[in-house]
Amino acid sequence: MIIVTSNRGKYREYKEIIGKHFNLKLMLMRYPEEQLDTIEKVAERSVYYLSGTINDDFFIDDSGLFIEALRGFPGVYSSYVNKTLGNEGILRLMEGTSNRKAEFRTCIAYYDGKLNLFTGKARGTISDAARGENGFGFDPIFIPVGQELTYAEMTLEKKNSLSHRYRAGKAFLKFLTKKAI
Repeated sequence: MIIVTSNRGKYREYKEIIGKHFNLKLMLMRYPEEQLDTIEKVAERSVYYLSGTINDDFFIDDSGLFIEALRGFPGVYSSYVNKTLGNEGILRLMEGTSNRKAEFRTCIAYYDGKLNLFTGKARGTISDAARGENGFGFDPIFIPVGQELTYAEMTLEKKNSLSHRYRAGKAFLKFLTKKAI
């Protein structure tokens, strides 16, 4: 099983979720990600782009942070916004905002000759300040519902038990297990 990503953090998380059951190999590479309406459409387009270059079953992950007060921004633009504005930029946009509700979403796109999509969501809030040293991306500013710590303050095991990626990964794992039987 191959995961195609340029993000080693995603690989580490999937290694914990899927790698315990299937041999997971990292193909570290960048590929074009068109900015479409939904993370599902972005993931689908990326898989079709890569399907002509990879001669084995593989999957990619497209994820985004959707902030209610910002009308879903950064959403499908999360990677770009993280690189350009970062956590501090998002926190500046949220200054004076009492509605701090947010949702992380992940779509796994698996290609085995045909496209298979698996999604996961995690609701939470945006913290008032970046906190924590673990994780990547917007992890230092996202607090899952029912928690006091940001993803970046949690151990990988704790984050994986709550995260959007874990939920999508569990659905994907169930599919792979059925397929292997």
